[in-house]
Amino acid sequence: MLDDMRVLHGALEDYRAAATAFGVPWPVDGDPNGGLSPDELCPILDVDHIPEQLIWLRSAGLPNGRVFPGGMHLLDSSTGVDDLLGFLSLSLGTPFHWRHQLPILVYDHIVYTFVLAEGNEGEIWRYQIDPDEVNPARAAASLAALFTEWTKGFAAGVYFRSPYNNWIHIGDGDPDGEHDPVNVLLARAPDLDPFAFPVSISTYPHEGLIRARQRECGVDLDRVDVFEYHEELHDAVDAVRASLRTPWWLRWSSVIQHPGG
Repeated sequence: MLDDMRVLHGALEDYRAAATAFGVPWPVDGDPNGGLSPDELCPILDVDHIPEQLIWLRSAGLPNGRVFPGGMHLLDSSTGVDDLLGFLSLSLGTPFHWRHQLPILVYDHIVYTFVLAEGNEGEIWRYQIDPDEVNPARAAASLAALFTEWTKGFAAGVYFRSPYNNWIHIGDGDPDGEHDPVNVLLARAPDLDPFAFPVSISTYPHEGLIRARQRECGVDLDRVDVFEYHEELHDAVDAVRASLRTPWWLRWSSVIQHPGG
């Protein structure tokens, strides 16, 4: 859903306050004007508008550093069209068109997107950058809901600091303790949504957890792990890439010469 802007501002401010109290530096060094503009994004994502919540997130001057859980950070404003579409090639079996979403947050092998499709607009979805473990699923009902879950993680004791960096690590923190951060989330914070956190949720040993979420949010389980559908989606992404590289006058020339399709 699309958040009320006051709710969204408050959710991010609550997270910032909790993170800085935890000792995370929050420099004001973001680029409020970087990246593709809404007018540039609309044809790439095949939508007619970009919601104000997403415009605000991309223009709020948030830190460039890893201030979110697990080292997650805003997608670099210099990310080009090919890379944006590459992230969307992970969108297998989703209940909305793969193109109707924008990658916004990334860490290592996990990417979160903001959905633009009617019926799911404003939802945050997650994908794992792993050909064998993409595991598409809804991470949160909205941006504010995502920030709120992250904020609750501080009181729940699911974060720890490392002497080697300023990240907010997710898990036990004890070298001899539980190594799977998903198990830590489930044990220490059963009321929190593990899918909201940028941790790898593997079908082994968490297949039941993954499938339950996917069924709940409308993922087509008959398509999600089938190689042919992976290939089909990659071909569709490549076709869009090619069309966006073609000058507009050549695209119109093709329509004029072949008006029937």
